[in-house]
Amino acid sequence: MKHLIKIIIPIFILLTLFIYTLSIDSVPENITVFQGEGIKIPILYGMQINGKQKEKTIEVASNTENSITSEVGKTKLELKLLDTIKLKEVNIDVLPKTKVIPVGKVAGVKLYTSGVLVVGMSEIEGQDKKIYKPYEATNIKEGDTIISVNETPITTTEELTKKVNESRGEAIELKYMHKEETMQCSITPVKTSNSEYKLGLWVRDSAAGVGTVTFYEPTTESFAALGHGLVDIDTDELIQISSGEFVTTNILKVEKGEKGIPGKIQGTLDKQKTIGNIVKNTSYGIYGKAEDITTLNLDASSEMEVATRSEIKTGKAEILCSLENGKTEKYEIEIEKIFPQNNYDNKSMKIKVTDNKLIEKTGGIIQGMSGSPIIQDGKFIGAITHVLVNDPLEGYAVFGDIMVQELYKVK
Repeated sequence: MKHLIKIIIPIFILLTLFIYTLSIDSVPENITVFQGEGIKIPILYGMQINGKQKEKTIEVASNTENSITSEVGKTKLELKLLDTIKLKEVNIDVLPKTKVIPVGKVAGVKLYTSGVLVVGMSEIEGQDKKIYKPYEATNIKEGDTIISVNETPITTTEELTKKVNESRGEAIELKYMHKEETMQCSITPVKTSNSEYKLGLWVRDSAAGVGTVTFYEPTTESFAALGHGLVDIDTDELIQISSGEFVTTNILKVEKGEKGIPGKIQGTLDKQKTIGNIVKNTSYGIYGKAEDITTLNLDASSEMEVATRSEIKTGKAEILCSLENGKTEKYEIEIEKIFPQNNYDNKSMKIKVTDNKLIEKTGGIIQGMSGSPIIQDGKFIGAITHVLVNDPLEGYAVFGDIMVQELYKVK
C-alpha cells in the first residue's frame, strides 16, 4: 500500500501541475474589447485576476464592482497564484463603442514604398566579361528596403539608378531597412558592356491591385479595406509604404474560381477618381483617410455597430460585395467556426459561401473580394480575408474589432 501511495502522489502532483499549466496557457496575453464589454477568464482554485477568484466577468465600464477601466486605451490585468506569485500579465486594449458604414465596393489600390524594395538578385557580366555579385559581400536580403545612397534619400528606382551611375564604379554607402531595423553597408557597382553601373539588385517602388473597401467610420472620416495587408509578390513580405491611394475602379471581368484555381475580379485603375489616401498597410488591412466619399455612394442610414466577439455566433450571416460596376449586393454565407482568442492573425472565423447566386457568378470566394464586410444580426462583425484554394466555397475572415483597433492607430 505504501509503495502504491508513493507512485500515486507524484502522479497526482504532476497531473495538477499539468492542469494548472494548461489553465495559465489558456489565458491570452492580449485581449481587445469595446468599452462596456465583459471579459470572462476561467481560472482554477488559488488563482486570482486582480484580486478576484474563480471565473469572473470583468466589465470594461465605469462604476461597476469589477470594472478594470472606464477609459479608452490600454490597461493590464495580473494573473496570480495565492495573490502572491505573478503567473501572467494580460494586456487589455479598450476600444470606444464604434459605428461604421459597411461599404463592399471594389476599389483600386496604389501603394508607394518607403524607399525601394529589393525583390531579387542576379549576377552581372562586367565590361571585362567576368561575372560579378556586388551584393555578395553585404547583408542585403530580398524584402529589404533601400532608403538612401551616400546619405541622400531614395524614393524611386530612377533615383537609385541615377546615384549608382554617378558613382562611376566607386563604392557607395547604402542605408536600408531589414524588417524594422536600419542597417548600412558599402557596395561597389560593376560597369557593364553598355557602360552602365549595376548592383545586381532587382528593385521596385510601387504596387497596385484591386480589393474591397470594408467600411467607412464617419467620426474620423477614415476607411478600412482588404482585411489583410498587401505583400510583395516576389518576397512575400508586407510592403512598407510611404504613401498610397484608393481610387475607383472599372470592373472589366469576373473570373470564376474552381478547385485549385482561384478566381479573381479584374479591373482597371486608369483615369479613375481618388477615394482617399492610404496611410497604413497592416496585416489586418489597409487604412486611410477619405478624400471624396461621394465616390463610394454611401448610405448614411446603413450605419451600424461593430459587434463584440461574444455577440458573433455560428450560423447565417451576409456579405456585401460588388461584382458589377455601380452595383453592391448582399449574399448569404455561413459562419462555420469562431476563434475568439485569436489576436495574432486575420483568420478569426472560418466561413462558407452558401448563396447560389454568388456561387453561380464567382464559384465562391475570389481574389478582389477580400475586405467584403460581413454582417450578422444588424451588426458589422468582420471581413473576408482568405479563400481555401482547394474549396473556393470556404475561407477565413478577420474580426471587426481587430480592424477597428488598427483604424484608431491611423494618424
